[in-house]
Amino acid sequence: MFQDRFSAAAPRVFSVSGLTALIKEALEGSFQTVTVEGEISNCRPSSSGHVYFTLKDSGAVLSAVLFRGKARSLAFQPADGMLVQATGALSVYAQRGSYQIVVDSLSLAGEGALLKLLEERKRQFAVEGLFDSARKKPLPAFPRCVGVVTSPSGAALRDILQIRRRRNDAVSVVVLPCPVQGAEAGGRIAAIIRAANAWQLADVLIVGRGGGSLEDLL
Repeated sequence: MFQDRFSAAAPRVFSVSGLTALIKEALEGSFQTVTVEGEISNCRPSSSGHVYFTLKDSGAVLSAVLFRGKARSLAFQPADGMLVQATGALSVYAQRGSYQIVVDSLSLAGEGALLKLLEERKRQFAVEGLFDSARKKPLPAFPRCVGVVTSPSGAALRDILQIRRRRNDAVSVVVLPCPVQGAEAGGRIAAIIRAANAWQLADVLIVGRGGGSLEDLL
């Protein structure tokens, strides 16, 4: 047992490396998967794509690293002040005599934090002028063909088709399959819209998604 190696009956002098190796064995073996909630601080994205940060609460801090592959799949950009839940494994960094959590997944903690981030994103877009009336085109009063940019297996498409059958069954629908959530969705949606406009595939386009979590909107 780990504690037996430190018993008063068997005193022993450890090297720094030897003691750290024992701590590493005990810590990493006991906390292979753990979820920690805390506020992000000192967030440092690196040129390699890894993200280093600290999780903190009122009484302690914990170093954390999110490696490039996991960071790419996030639906939001980690930043100082965000309250998050990080799931991963504890790891001892022997050269510094410190421990950290190697994060497998990272999510915003609480709907309030999600709504706050969404509102900040909307304000940013407004400052950039993306909601200006000058950018908007009038919708056709009686479109003959509607293009739908969405997941072909999602609830949004089913809802749109049901409303079309109920309101005007003569309107044609062109389904343009596309992921509508996840890190790559934005670029894919933009590419589909450009292609639909270039080929004049429909009189009007609907970009839609159904259900899902608030975090998927980020």
